[in-house]
Amino acid sequence: PRMVFTVVGRIWWVVMMSRSSIPTKLILREFQYPKDYPQVFDLWKNAGPGIHLRRSDGAEEIDKKIQRDPDLFLLAEMDGSIIGSVLGGFDGRRGMVYHLAVADSFRKHGVGVALMDELEQRMKQKGCIRTYLLVTRDNLDAVRFYENFGWEQMDLLIYGKNLD
Repeated sequence: PRMVFTVVGRIWWVVMMSRSSIPTKLILREFQYPKDYPQVFDLWKNAGPGIHLRRSDGAEEIDKKIQRDPDLFLLAEMDGSIIGSVLGGFDGRRGMVYHLAVADSFRKHGVGVALMDELEQRMKQKGCIRTYLLVTRDNLDAVRFYENFGWEQMDLLIYGKNLD
């Protein structure tokens, strides 16, 4: 099957490697706040154990996020429904990937790869030379996905702190 990508006015065709029964047209586009927020939040809630929703995923916080990098919050859409998302950030030095999520029935069909590939290309265009992401230890599907996509595990301790 073929997928059509529409992102910032560009259209191109990609032949899928998968021989699955994915619907013929997949659209990649930028997140539009507030219209897309309820559907994306629902996707995140149903994504499984790998996405941990916090205060920073609330509508007001997402609105603040897209003020900085609106072009790094990408959605995958099929027949008018949002079936995937990825949220990226770039601080001028390093990139960060948050919340890659694909609806269960569309996993292993190239949707996650398409989202990550587009996000990485956009980060490169901004001058990003290295990016990071966090994966919970028990999310083995995500670990395999990222390792197959060229990501390497780092031996780090991760710390977090609420500022209010």
